[in-house]
Amino acid sequence: MLCQNCNQKEATTHIKRVVNGEAEEHHLCSECAKKLGYDHFLDDFSLSIPNFFSSFFHDTMPALKGAGAEHCGTCGSSFEDIVRSGMVGCADCYDKFFDRLLPSIQRIHGRARHAGKTPHYTVEPDEKGADKVAEAPKAQTAEQQIAALEAEMQKAIESQNFEQAAVLRDKIKELKGDDRK
Repeated sequence: MLCQNCNQKEATTHIKRVVNGEAEEHHLCSECAKKLGYDHFLDDFSLSIPNFFSSFFHDTMPALKGAGAEHCGTCGSSFEDIVRSGMVGCADCYDKFFDRLLPSIQRIHGRARHAGKTPHYTVEPDEKGADKVAEAPKAQTAEQQIAALEAEMQKAIESQNFEQAAVLRDKIKELKGDDRK
C-alpha cells in the first residue's frame, strides 16, 4: 500500500484514531510519519494511569485561579490535587467538585451514556443540543412499581389490549415473587 500522504513510497506506519466513536485510519511512509510527528509519539508518553487521566483536566486549570482552595470534607483533596494527580481522592469528591469534574468526564466518555441502575443525575441535550445535567428520577420501591404496573394493566384491559395486559400481569407476578403463571 502506498503512503496516503505522498502517494510515492510504501506505507510502513499505520495510525488509527478513534474520537467520539468515529475512526480515522492513515497509512504513511516513514518519512511522512516523521514529518507529521508520528515517529516517536510514545517517547514522551508515560504509561502511568494518573498521568493519562490528569491530561483530561488541564483545560480546567485556568478556572482554579479564582476558585479558592476548596477541599473535600472527607479526604481533604482539593480540585488542584485532582488535576495534578489525575485521581479523585474519594467518592465524596465527585459531589464536592461535580461542576468542575463533569466537563472532563464528558470528554473522557465521549458519546457514552451511563447505563447503570440508579445514577444521581442524567445528561441530556437541551434545546440547542448542548449537554444539560438534570436530577435523575428517584428509584421506585417495589410497591410503587407494582401499583404503576397495575394501573397500566387496567388501562390495557379497558382498551382491550389483552396481550399487553398479560405481559404486565406477568411483570407484576414477578415483582411480587409469585412464580405461578
